[in-house]
Amino acid sequence: MRILNRAVFLGVMGLSGTQAFAQESLYGQSKAKHYANSLAPYVVSPQEIVDRMLELADLRPGEMLYDLGSGDGRILIAAVVRFKAKAVGVEISDDLVASTNDRIHRLGLDNDARVIHGNFLDTDLSPADVVTLYLATDANEMLRPNLEKYLRNGARVVSHDYRVPGWKPKLVDKDSEKRGHTIFLYEMPPKKK
Repeated sequence: MRILNRAVFLGVMGLSGTQAFAQESLYGQSKAKHYANSLAPYVVSPQEIVDRMLELADLRPGEMLYDLGSGDGRILIAAVVRFKAKAVGVEISDDLVASTNDRIHRLGLDNDARVIHGNFLDTDLSPADVVTLYLATDANEMLRPNLEKYLRNGARVVSHDYRVPGWKPKLVDKDSEKRGHTIFLYEMPPKKK
C-alpha cells in the first residue's frame, strides 16, 4: 500500500486545507471529549508486561484477580490460563464487555473469567486477592479510597506505568523500565509516605 502525503490525500478527498483542518479539529475535540469522560482510555498493555505484572503479583492458583478497565481481557485470560486463578474484569465500554466475554466463552474459560459492565469506582473489590491497573495517576488517586476500603491485608495491587499517589510501592520493576514500562507493586495495607 502506498502512503500518500497530506496534500495528495486532501486533493483525493476533495478537501481544502481549511476544511481538512476543521475536520481534524472537530475529530480531535470529539476524541478529547470522549477521553475526558473516561478514566481509563483503551490502551493495550503488551503481553510481556501483562505476564510480568502477574508474576510480580505472585498470583497463585485459585486466587481472585480483578482487572479495572479490563479492555480486551488479556490480563484476565493470562491469569486463568497461566496462573490457574479466577478473574473478573470491570469495563465501562459495552463493546469491549461483549467482545471480551465472547472471547472468554470461545476459549472455554466461562467458569473462571468474566467481564462485568460497570464503573470501577463503584465496584466492590472485597473478593480480590490481586487488582491490576493501567490507569493514569489521577484515576489511581480517585480509586485509592475504594482500594483501601475493600482490599484485605495482604492483597496486592499492580499498576502498569502509573503510581498510586500516597502509597509506597513494595517494588518498582526495573527490568520493565528498560523496555519503556514501569510496574509498581503494592501490598495492602499500603504504607503511607
